[in-house]
Amino acid sequence: MAEKQSGKTVVNRYILDKWVSIDPFVAGVVKELESDEEVRALLEMSNVNAVKRLGYNDHGPVHARIVAGSAIELMHLLLASKNPVQFSALSHGTARSINDVKLILLLASYLHDIGNAVHRHLHEAVSSILAKDIVDRFLVKFTEHTLHQRILLRLEVLSAIYSTALEVPALTLEASIIKLADGLDMSEGRARIPYKLGKIDMHSLSALNVKRVELSSSDTVPIIVSVYFGDMAGFFQVEKVLLPKLESGKLKGLVRVEVYDSVGKLVTSIF
Repeated sequence: MAEKQSGKTVVNRYILDKWVSIDPFVAGVVKELESDEEVRALLEMSNVNAVKRLGYNDHGPVHARIVAGSAIELMHLLLASKNPVQFSALSHGTARSINDVKLILLLASYLHDIGNAVHRHLHEAVSSILAKDIVDRFLVKFTEHTLHQRILLRLEVLSAIYSTALEVPALTLEASIIKLADGLDMSEGRARIPYKLGKIDMHSLSALNVKRVELSSSDTVPIIVSVYFGDMAGFFQVEKVLLPKLESGKLKGLVRVEVYDSVGKLVTSIF
């Protein structure tokens, strides 16, 4: 029997808008994140350091929105699976509802790179430190939990942020989703700023050759990541960025990565 696949969602700066428009809880959290002066300043300074001083790609609000939208998209793909997975925070009692899971994903994804505002070195650990007070504010506003329960949720968010480091294994499904969502932001727009600023290396050239990333599902695998290349030099991004993030998480067996060439022909599938 032929495999049935769902419609595809493009990973780009508009992916979060989809969930803001149909989920009032997501909309409320995103509105608060985007209007929070501390968050805005941290993301602005992250790009000052990452882009202007180091010549890296975007680590500011656009990247934050893409990762947040991708995280919520991945969550829904898993929930819609023929064999739905159990989120770690729910099964271990650190979360009480699916809205708690959404809050973990939104806060961790949106804040995961704010450590770049201090320095690129060990920025994931610094992000988890800087995020603590911000997360506490949001947990008071968006939950009615006891202090004890809010502390547990806070720690889930901070763990997910810290786990975005390539060498740090994700301990939960939620952290694994954030890690994968971070790796999905690799299409050509991500490389445009450093490339325009004159940084030409394998990272910028390969990112320029990733033309599109899409998310979908099928009746055999809950998450399909489709990566479309203008040139196979873009495979460097898959090999060195996406796959290591997938390998160090808990989504193995739940994700298939499909690589397409410049004419849309499937080159390889990676499980």
